Formats: sequence, C-alpha cells, structure tokens
Amino acid sequence: MEVKKISVRQGDKVLVLSGKDKGKKGKVIATFPRLGRVKVQGINMMTKHAKPTRKVPQGGIREMEAAFPASKVMVICPACNKPSRIAKKVLPDERRVRICRKCGEALDK
Repeated sequence: MEVKKISVRQGDKVLVLSGKDKGKKGKVIATFPRLGRVKVQGINMMTKHAKPTRKVPQGGIREMEAAFPASKVMVICPACNKPSRIAKKVLPDERRVRICRKCGEALDK
C-alpha cells in the first residue's frame, strides 16, 4: 500500500472545502497518511452504537468525528489567518519546513 502525501499535520487549523460542512473551520485531531484522510474536531460527526463494557458500563449512542479525505481541507496560516496552499523549503540548517504561499511565513516552528 502506498503512502499518500498529506500537507496537513495534527494540530493545524484547517478550512473544509467541500461537503456538508463546507466553509467550517476546525483543528486536525488525527491524520492517516496511508489512507490520505484526516479527522477534524467537530466536523463530519457520526453516531456510533457502543455496547456496555467494563470501562463504559453505560454503553449507548456516542457521537464522534469520522475521517474524510485530506484533499478536502486547506491549511489556515497562523500568521496571515488566511487559507493557503503549502510550499516546502529546506533551510540552511538542513531542516525542512512548510511555507504559506500567501505571506511566505513558516508554518512549522
């Protein structure tokens, strides 16, 4: 199975580009590079029926985020606060960082 390239990382603030939650913003809580999917906090909510267990004796219906394609989100730059594409740059100290295409600021610290 080939690993797809994802430009978003856990903790990034993103904008949803299409689907039922189009235009909403949220924080990435998990990435799945092998599947090319991401989970965003409060977006694409689904219900799951859980059986009672020793940990959760109550059981019942839980709401949780479902993963959706990473191509459907765009990173919001923390410096200019606008959604933008990502460029990659190698710094003189051999470190690779993600760069905002609109303002040129580094997304990684």
